[in-house]
Amino acid sequence: MWVDAILVVLAIPVVACATYLATLALLSRSLPVRSYPAPRTKFDVIVPAHNEERDIATTVASLLAMDYPAGMVRVVVVADNCADATAARAREAGAAVIERRDTARRGKGYALADAFAASLSDSSVGAVAVVDADTQVESSLLRAFDACFQRGAAAVQADYAVANPKASWRTRLMHIGFTLFHEVRSRARERLGVSAGLRGNGMAFATSLLREVPHDAFTIVEDVEYGIRIGLAGHRVYYAGDAKVFGQMPATARASRTQRQRWELGRLSLVRHHAGPLLKAAMRRRSLVLVDLAADLLVPPLSYVALGAALGAAATAFRFARGSGTRWALWPWAMALGGITIYVARGIWLARVGPRVVLDLLCVPFYMVWKIAVALRRVPRKGEWVRTAREGERP
Repeated sequence: MWVDAILVVLAIPVVACATYLATLALLSRSLPVRSYPAPRTKFDVIVPAHNEERDIATTVASLLAMDYPAGMVRVVVVADNCADATAARAREAGAAVIERRDTARRGKGYALADAFAASLSDSSVGAVAVVDADTQVESSLLRAFDACFQRGAAAVQADYAVANPKASWRTRLMHIGFTLFHEVRSRARERLGVSAGLRGNGMAFATSLLREVPHDAFTIVEDVEYGIRIGLAGHRVYYAGDAKVFGQMPATARASRTQRQRWELGRLSLVRHHAGPLLKAAMRRRSLVLVDLAADLLVPPLSYVALGAALGAAATAFRFARGSGTRWALWPWAMALGGITIYVARGIWLARVGPRVVLDLLCVPFYMVWKIAVALRRVPRKGEWVRTAREGERP
């Protein structure tokens, strides 16, 4: 009996995480379609880049082709400590270029800080958008951002999707994962009126916000860190789900190792430093925005939640089958698996991956083991560029 009691206690955090995810899935109905008003906001579109000579011209061309008045948008590439022809290729493609040579202050956060400072020095610029150097954008991106700013937003996040979902089973799983993390969660959070969070690519900030909350986030997950600071300052991030940015994802384990390490360990560091203060501030202010930001940090990646639920359910079922366990100990683990199933099913439905997903899901156990192994490796130092090899490149 005492073993069953321990298993039930262990199930509590897993059930809480699964319930949170299932709730978001049930709230992820399509958001209302809004018409775009006449543009009012002048944008600087910032592209932080480190050794991106291969893709930077394509990204700049995609940005310059957006459906937005030409006089109200400027594309600025920040070539940060590059050892290749990134700056030259960006200029040839039609972008303004900021070249940084600062080996002590390296990385996306520092590149963005310098670019934002340059934009803030121009009083005509009303907002800055951030797009990664390997990204294609929908032509409506700035129109969607502008519409949010006209509704009172100070920060906006577009839908961040995978550009190459058919490259391998790995990118197809990432496509589902991105749909869950960026679309399902963001739809629900927008519907609840809380912060959609920042995802690093396809985000935009009013210059008034950058003056109020200076961008001094320099960790390897500077987007999430800055999103927390925005929330603590009393602002939420709006979700512009009607516009997408498409980023290239690595198709092989070797190429994706650095990217996954950055995501996994960077978020773990944020949990250690920010989850407690967020919860304290949320209780003090009675703020649902801060409660949700804390929950978004504290809920582990889906693979870890699913692994915990599967192991707990297996252990409890094994005891019950042997006649040494009780039926009531099975219920919390069954609830956790049910919540995870609802969440994953919603992501698969929105991802439109087709019947091939059945075979891809068979790879999930191997993917989970690989993720855990990657998470145990060295954490990149603060400010360091951790560049992921693009499809077709050698890592």
